[in-house]
Amino acid sequence: MKSSPVVIVLAAGLGSRFVGKQHKLAQDLGAASVLGQTIAHAIESRLPVVVITTGSLAAEAARWVASRDVVVLPEVGSPGAGPLGMGYSIAAGVAARPHAGGWLVLPADMPLVKPGSLAQVAQALGQQPVVYAQYRGRRGHPVAFAAELFSELVLLSGDEGARRLMARYPSVGLELDDPGVLIDVDTADDLAQVRASLQAMPAAASPTRTAG
Repeated sequence: MKSSPVVIVLAAGLGSRFVGKQHKLAQDLGAASVLGQTIAHAIESRLPVVVITTGSLAAEAARWVASRDVVVLPEVGSPGAGPLGMGYSIAAGVAARPHAGGWLVLPADMPLVKPGSLAQVAQALGQQPVVYAQYRGRRGHPVAFAAELFSELVLLSGDEGARRLMARYPSVGLELDDPGVLIDVDTADDLAQVRASLQAMPAAASPTRTAG
């Protein structure tokens, strides 16, 4: 039986554009933090989830998924940490689930991505090596990679992410009725927009599993 794709929630960045006493991913959205809401939606997609984060957010991640599903990296910029960044985080997530049927890369600062959108992108991955969510023709997240790209994904490093990989292989945009695939939390204004959007929705997601 073919393995399911895995959602890799990327939560190891500095969030340096956000001005506040707390990391942007720890900001309160009511029922959950930004990180928690993103993880909750990933869990609701019924896909396996692994969270790539740092020590400062590891406890928050472990409130939502089992400790075995949390990969802790050094903080970006810490002495001797090496070429950390988005590319390195993606590689760490892929390496943590090497036998998955593919990987959906979801930045943790995107708490409005619908669970159904994640499931649709995962389903489309069966026909294409690279699939990304889009809304009204604009590219968003998640971006999904087929299992055949494992050997290249685990070699990613630094902060470039997977742009070169996407340029090398056919990439297909999947049009979704979900503006959340474009919305991330980079600034205080972004956070206010997300809070307003969630207040207009039905009750926010609650934790569905905890450390085990």
